[in-house]
Amino acid sequence: MEAIEEPLTKNGTTAQVKVSVATILERESESTIKEWIERVNGDPNLSAIFLDDKARSCHLPQLFKELVHRLRNPLPLGGRGERSKSAHEHGLTRRKQGYSTAMLVEESRMLQVSIFDTIRKNNDHVDFNVLLSDVMVIADEVDLQLAEAMSRYSGE
Repeated sequence: MEAIEEPLTKNGTTAQVKVSVATILERESESTIKEWIERVNGDPNLSAIFLDDKARSCHLPQLFKELVHRLRNPLPLGGRGERSKSAHEHGLTRRKQGYSTAMLVEESRMLQVSIFDTIRKNNDHVDFNVLLSDVMVIADEVDLQLAEAMSRYSGE
């Protein structure tokens, strides 16, 4: 029994299991999306476009899948993997829904805030050895997805 319990305790305290940021985001994607919806719905400018929560957030499950994939299969920062069909479709959809370019940027900013807040809420489980590089990948990927959405939005 001691051999089993020993790794679970350290100096009389329970040791925390460390997991990757990718695993946290994968596990917490629904709650992060809900938090993002609350932020967006609380913004008078963004909520002026009347959409139900499902229509407003339908692009996010795929974005999270792509983000988790990128975290688990890193590219050089600033590098481009495959283009995101979902991000392109999101840009076109937002244009049809009446979003301005500034609204697209604000929506993306709120997404990054929600993602980083999710990581903060799980900081007891985060592997701090890779946290900074993962945060950089998240910012790079969310910005890349925004750029792709903006490209389609503007008709490029």
